[in-house]
Amino acid sequence: MNARPESDRWRVKPRDRVDLADHDPDSIEGAPGGDRAQTEAALPELQAALADLQDRLFAESRRSLLVVLQALDAGGKDGTIKHVFRGVNPQGCRVQSFKEPTNLELAHDFLWRVHRATPRAGEIGIFNRSHYEDVLVTRVHGTISEEACRERYELINAFEATLAHGGTTVIKLFLHISKKEQRKRIDARLHEAKKRWKFQPSDLAERERWDDYQRAFEAALTATSTAQAPWYVIPSDHKWYRNWAVSRVLVDALVRIDPQYPEPVV
Repeated sequence: MNARPESDRWRVKPRDRVDLADHDPDSIEGAPGGDRAQTEAALPELQAALADLQDRLFAESRRSLLVVLQALDAGGKDGTIKHVFRGVNPQGCRVQSFKEPTNLELAHDFLWRVHRATPRAGEIGIFNRSHYEDVLVTRVHGTISEEACRERYELINAFEATLAHGGTTVIKLFLHISKKEQRKRIDARLHEAKKRWKFQPSDLAERERWDDYQRAFEAALTATSTAQAPWYVIPSDHKWYRNWAVSRVLVDALVRIDPQYPEPVV
């Protein structure tokens, strides 16, 4: 019998009801040695494994991996991309950030712009925000009805099942931070010169909707964590732990894919 993957501790099982109060954003459960120093010392080995597996995926060029990153403002999406994917081959890795939809994108269905950005065979695609904005921001701001939101959950599940059927493994990561930690990070954006460019006045306005966003994320995670496209709730108050946990999830996913170097053409 195969051992249970270490990353399963963060996975939301299909049909499980998510209550974020049950997920401690300050947790360091499973961290090597239980402290920062040993966890950071273990990270290079994981990064080397990720780079090796990505190289095999790119060479095989038959399947792909889509990594969806969602979080509240200052949740660590940019930092995760910067630190976790350090050392992978840029030829086989593509990042797509989703901002407010353009007029062209709004003229199509909400998944149109997303499907166009999914990874090609051999690639790791990384979504910095994603199609989930259309059941999070829209729900919190009341621009779609509850019924329309439920319909979108079904459409998202079907869309991700289509990707899986086509050979794309979908891994969705919710970077879970506390309200206290978010305040700390927003303050840093206001007062540290090298981080000030990240600050947007909307960060403070959206923070006022904290409880609404918690409920929106709980509903989305509950409705859309499936066997073929699971959600992982990653405790992210500690950036060093987040980087290790995300790396662990991705390495486990690629081990399951088990990409192989192709035989030489003779």
